[in-house]
Amino acid sequence: MNYHLNGSIPREIFKLPSHSWYLDLSYNSLSGPLPNEVGSLVNLNRLTLSGNRLSGKIPDNIQNCLVLEWLSLDNNLFEGSIPQSLKNIKGLGILNLAMNKFSGNIPEALGSIGYMKELYLSHNNLSGFIPLVLQNLTSLTRLDISFNNLQVEVPNEGVFRNITYLAVVGNINLCGGTPQLHLAPCSVSKNTEKIPKSLVISLVTAGAFLFSLSVILLIWTLSKKLRPSKNIFAQNSILDDHYKRIPYNALLRGTNEFSEVNLLGRGGYGAVYKCVLDTEERTLAVKVFNLGQSRYSKSFEAECQSMRRIRHRSLIKIITSCSTVNHQGEEFKALVFEFMPNGNLDGWLHPKSQESTTNNTLSLAQRLAIVVDIVDAVEYLHNYCQPLVIHCDIKPSNILLAEDMSARVGDFGISRILQENTIEGMQTSYSSTGIRGSIGYVAPEYGEGSAASTAGDIYSLGILLLEMFTGRSPIEGTFRDSLDLHRFVEDALQDRTFEIADPTMWLHGGQHDNTTSIRIQECLVSVFRLGISCSKQQPRDRALTRDAAAEMHTIRDTYLKFTGEHGAEREASTREIQNIVE
Repeated sequence: MNYHLNGSIPREIFKLPSHSWYLDLSYNSLSGPLPNEVGSLVNLNRLTLSGNRLSGKIPDNIQNCLVLEWLSLDNNLFEGSIPQSLKNIKGLGILNLAMNKFSGNIPEALGSIGYMKELYLSHNNLSGFIPLVLQNLTSLTRLDISFNNLQVEVPNEGVFRNITYLAVVGNINLCGGTPQLHLAPCSVSKNTEKIPKSLVISLVTAGAFLFSLSVILLIWTLSKKLRPSKNIFAQNSILDDHYKRIPYNALLRGTNEFSEVNLLGRGGYGAVYKCVLDTEERTLAVKVFNLGQSRYSKSFEAECQSMRRIRHRSLIKIITSCSTVNHQGEEFKALVFEFMPNGNLDGWLHPKSQESTTNNTLSLAQRLAIVVDIVDAVEYLHNYCQPLVIHCDIKPSNILLAEDMSARVGDFGISRILQENTIEGMQTSYSSTGIRGSIGYVAPEYGEGSAASTAGDIYSLGILLLEMFTGRSPIEGTFRDSLDLHRFVEDALQDRTFEIADPTMWLHGGQHDNTTSIRIQECLVSVFRLGISCSKQQPRDRALTRDAAAEMHTIRDTYLKFTGEHGAEREASTREIQNIVE
């Protein structure tokens, strides 16, 4: 993410705690080499350094990042050969080295990374032939090798069966491949001259070995699936293997058999329980799905598909999934999340206690910080997550608060995944369930049958923002006929700002002088204007996600500057640093 950083990558980054798993320094002005210390981030799950001016070679000890799943070094000045050591990162799913100065051959070692799903090598100086072993990567769905100096025949098996012309364009010496590539046919003599006979024999031998191994694995997998199983352990088939597996019996004990005492809340798709495992001191949250109707099972699948793709500090972190049979012989599906000790935002905006105190309400500074967390999460889903995700149900009860009152966006049960592959995208987003947003927050166009869009999330975000700073729910009884929360704030924006603001915000501070009051009023006006801009009736009139996030950061930073809340400012800076590295 763009934090206007320049110079070399700070060495302090590589002294992060062992639990740091996400590092995004993309689209800054960083230069110099990638330090060898990158290998010390052994728990790193994703490294994104795209869009900088980094140069030199990729250090071999990057192989020490054994759990790395996503490596994006595109749009830099890296040079030299692609390191063979990448083959040791067995779980690497996305590798993006496009738009650099890499030279030499495409390493055959990449063919041993069995979990590789996407490989981008375009706009480099790579030469030689395309390794045949790449067509044996059964998980590989996207490959871009355009604009290099590659030559000889394009393979026509595996991912190469569906590869497009755009993925190979710019390599004038390539030939063969599938008909849709429109490449010249390869002559036998030309291939014989280009590829040594010993190399052909080696490749055929290697291919035969890999084919035999694939057959053995296929037979073993089928026999395992066909064998009747009474195992009641969590079958983590949807989430990746590095997620910790927790047995059903452990969840049963940790929730005291899912007792009401440990119930944290109920929703349309099931219930959430507090869980303390025997083997750990930390507390977890277990979301158990109601499988009485098929759409609830689809919700489980949809949430799994969304959660496996997203990595951001302000999104609820999933621990694992559990899909098995319970002690009563019934189908059981659950997701296990990190526990949020301060509950959800709805409980703070509308406390059940009749008496409002500093212990059950939020200050203005806290609300600003929470909104910044939320807009950062939404911006990530809309602009940076691959593939992009539309949440579809942004509301206070889906915003969870950590111990330090930082916010986490959760509940992706009806989210939509936007994919360039339209057919697959519709399947993974479960379009047959329809849009089921929440009354008061759902965008007006959804009621007219419009498809899910980022503008729909922005509408919900705008209503949420207005609710946070007025303390009024969009579905409360005072709103009827043509009056809604949007119109209520819009009508009172200029001359009744303090009147419509949530009075519980002022419980957290003393008396303000006239100058401070003016600054606070300016802050509230800016917040309300942003909320109004986001919640306009027509989607085309709403603020863009990127603009809403930038505006909210400006509002928060301006408030902290003029009110002199240095402690809050330091806390905000610390959280922004965490946002970069987590």
